[in-house]
Amino acid sequence: MKYNYLIVGSGLFGSIFAYEANKKGKKCLVIDKRNHIGGNIYTEEVEGINVHKYGAHIFHTSNKKVWEYIQQFAQFNRYTNSPIANYKGEIYNMPFNMNTFNKLWGVVTPEEAKAKINEQIKESGITEPHNLEEQAISLVGKDIYEKLVKGYTQKQWGRPCHELPAFIIKRLPVRFTYDNNYFNDLYQGIPIGGYTQIIEKMLSGIEVRLNCDFFEHRKELENIADKIIFTGMIDQYYDYCYGELEYRSLKFEEEILDTENYQGNAVVNYNEYEVPYTRIIEHKHFEYGTQPKTVITREYPATWQKGDEPYYPMNDEKNNALYSKYKALADKEDKVIFGGRLGMYKYFDMHHVIEEALKCVQNNLD
Repeated sequence: MKYNYLIVGSGLFGSIFAYEANKKGKKCLVIDKRNHIGGNIYTEEVEGINVHKYGAHIFHTSNKKVWEYIQQFAQFNRYTNSPIANYKGEIYNMPFNMNTFNKLWGVVTPEEAKAKINEQIKESGITEPHNLEEQAISLVGKDIYEKLVKGYTQKQWGRPCHELPAFIIKRLPVRFTYDNNYFNDLYQGIPIGGYTQIIEKMLSGIEVRLNCDFFEHRKELENIADKIIFTGMIDQYYDYCYGELEYRSLKFEEEILDTENYQGNAVVNYNEYEVPYTRIIEHKHFEYGTQPKTVITREYPATWQKGDEPYYPMNDEKNNALYSKYKALADKEDKVIFGGRLGMYKYFDMHHVIEEALKCVQNNLD
């Protein structure tokens, strides 16, 4: 065997494992089917602005170990995620908080806001929600659901809310404070200079092959390493033998504008169903940019089909049951370790991926 580890995918999971394995003297080969490293956290400089090429990536965690780990590779700024929602030209703060409720109903105190929400929940008469629509109304009332949940959710999932299962929304965070900070996490920020530098530092001194599709060269690649870290789709690895897992995909429309400031915020959600994109990202605001131009990205959710880029798993009961069959196959492997969103078929944020990668390192390298 030429390598100790073949790492399929140069995203956060694969790169952390490669970095830690390399530190321990293991010989690694990292391959990626794309023409760049970094997976979905890849950033690229456009007009002096670090553009998040695969959607907004805002780092946040309450895990001090994870925060300290990622700090080795970049200096982070103090960016706080405070998205806003645009519903038919009306602007609302997210997450749902006292600023949102004041704009909706003119209420000023938490007691008034609670009373308004409880009144709408009571009026709905829903005691046992049978679908997502009923679940959302039973949690936050009709006004918040209609303006801030319904259209966005239908675009995101590609189905009407009354056809989506109730368990998708277990809770809707409602804050009775005037606080627009989207995350409750202790640590959050954006790496100054973008995310790609992080992966570059992790993979420094490690052999990397880009434009290399594992499945096109499978026979050769499976035999050049003692073990494989696989971060692609687990169902594809097993040739869809139990059937296809479902994913959601995204399409991105990037535009350079000859203006200094397009929307005044890094992330603006478009909550009405009639607007086909879910949000517009203005990248310069992640790093408080003052460039004369700006770059925006419109984000369109899409139904995943073979050949499309899978962005996140559809973790409903049907798909989770199917995944458990693939997981049973994976558990019997002695050569292949599955990781990341696609390999573990779970919606992970970046901090979760780091946690899982470090667990994998501990279980296999320590």
